Amino acid sequence: MGPIRVALADDHALVRAGLRSLIDSMDGIGVVAEAGDGRAAVALAAEYRPDILLMDIAMAGLNGLEAAGRIAKLYPECRIILLSMHSSAEYVIKAIQIGVKGYVLKDAAVSELEVALRAVHRGEKYLSPQVSSLLIDQYEVLFPGNPGMSDLLTPREREVLQLIAEGHTTKGISSILKVSVKTIDTHRTHLMNRLNIHDVAGLVRFAIRTGLASSDK
Repeated sequence: MGPIRVALADDHALVRAGLRSLIDSMDGIGVVAEAGDGRAAVALAAEYRPDILLMDIAMAGLNGLEAAGRIAKLYPECRIILLSMHSSAEYVIKAIQIGVKGYVLKDAAVSELEVALRAVHRGEKYLSPQVSSLLIDQYEVLFPGNPGMSDLLTPREREVLQLIAEGHTTKGISSILKVSVKTIDTHRTHLMNRLNIHDVAGLVRFAIRTGLASSDK
């Protein structure tokens, strides 16, 4: 078996540099590519086909959860590990539902990151110990057999919702997604009707609560 080829996706250059240095020092593991946002991560997966994509969950424009969902569908051979500050069960369950293979907290030890990379490469799933414990305690409470409300939205609606939550104007969103302002207005109306939320502040709170956007962005 050859070396484990890892790609990085994080919107902070210094974080990527630190991760690259750590991973390149691990025996038989190396970084082959980097991306600075979620859309670039999707393109990176298509171009490099890494064994593992190590990706931040909180990235502007297209967050790690949404990018991971697209990559898992398009390139299932690319195993995804999400890095996150969030240990809430809802984030983790959503990640598992969309096909993520690993979920590592950002305060994890370097040794834990290496364990996660090797486990996921072997075809196993890896969750930080704190996350595993929380998941067992809260799964039935949060998801008693019913999908989360964000699952009622289309991928494009979730993308628009994230951009709204990040403070982008309708014109700005239309430019980012390369569609008309009228189309974005239609998406916004559908979002409000489907979620029964009728103001932007409410949409922002919903996006943060369900992991589509981060309160620290």
